[in-house]
Amino acid sequence: MSSIRKYLPSGDEYVTEEALKNLRNYRYRAVDKSYLTKYLYRHYWEWAVTLFPRWMAPNLITLTGLSFEIFDVLLVLLIMPDLVGPGPSWLYFAFGIGMWLYSTFDNVDGKQARRTGTSSPLGELFDHGCDALNCTIAGIVEASAFACGISWQTVGIVFLTTSTFFFSTWEEYHTGVLYLGYINGPTEVLTLAVLACFVSGIWGPAIWHVPASQGMPIIGSLFPAGWEVMDAALAITAVAAFFGHYLVCCWNVYKACKEQGRSFLATLPQLVQYAIYASSCYIWLSNSTTIFTNNHLVLFMITAGVVFGRIVSKIILAHLTEMAFPSYTVQMIPLVVGAIFARLGLFSASSELLFLIVSFLFVTIAYFHWALVVIERFCEFLGINCLTIAPQLDTDHIESGLLHSQQQ
Repeated sequence: MSSIRKYLPSGDEYVTEEALKNLRNYRYRAVDKSYLTKYLYRHYWEWAVTLFPRWMAPNLITLTGLSFEIFDVLLVLLIMPDLVGPGPSWLYFAFGIGMWLYSTFDNVDGKQARRTGTSSPLGELFDHGCDALNCTIAGIVEASAFACGISWQTVGIVFLTTSTFFFSTWEEYHTGVLYLGYINGPTEVLTLAVLACFVSGIWGPAIWHVPASQGMPIIGSLFPAGWEVMDAALAITAVAAFFGHYLVCCWNVYKACKEQGRSFLATLPQLVQYAIYASSCYIWLSNSTTIFTNNHLVLFMITAGVVFGRIVSKIILAHLTEMAFPSYTVQMIPLVVGAIFARLGLFSASSELLFLIVSFLFVTIAYFHWALVVIERFCEFLGINCLTIAPQLDTDHIESGLLHSQQQ
């Protein structure tokens, strides 16, 4: 084991002792303007948290919530691997229930932390890290509920979720505030996604693939002939994301930079990382002769999703420890190389699948090594456990105010 470890990055390479000391300055700040949260969900979450025993660690709640979505993906692979189906009605209800439970657990974990006095910076890192992974997982489940199949529609759904989450994380890094607008992804959009799963369970997923002019009586005629309801829904979502999220994030970062006397233009190159990530995926998929035709899209998206999880989690880590914005992760290499090979026509059907499998194994091992090492260093520095509640907390950290931070 020691011979293997010498080839892996050390804990200090992931997060230094000096960076860990900056955790003492950390305070969790969030703004949620959603009326749905204010008048409905807030009361539901306050009730839901009372169902959890006080010995259950907040991060364990977060991880349990993610397991519901992972279970849904396993159902997809076992029952509906083509992402079309149609599957049995109960499957679509399982998708919706899994999303709802994930959302519930994701919102309850922070309340459990405050309820048990175990709030810490690790909570935000763990919570947002799981959210980053779930962007792809939930995207695959939702695409299956819509019967999008092995298609660009599925790719579009996943990249709408990852791009909005990336911009939110970039925004939080610069503003220090997690901002959720009047209509936001974790609340209103997720609610619509859950309801859409139930619609597929009642009327069948084919309802999303009728012509837009037929399925959307008022606005359907505005879309090109031949567009399905699903195409129109994706286009509307993309436009809403651009004007209602991407530009809002940019505006909030601009205001933060102005208040802090920093250059807003200097922050824009930080978006290149996601552009390279997304364009690498697009180029590889566009030039692949096997991923769509041989039903390897789920494997590809999960591989890319793990890479995305690492990209965003590094930004969250930098935010918590006041490190420089991370502009690169080694896990992007397989996507870039795969895109180049596919564009140059260097892949055969068998070699592309082999490269994809090896890429999946590489990014997964690299991700979990990074995650486990960083979590261990956080736990040691803060004097806490990750998935259990320590019997006694370090009074030095309490006095420093560290444990008064709030967990999402």
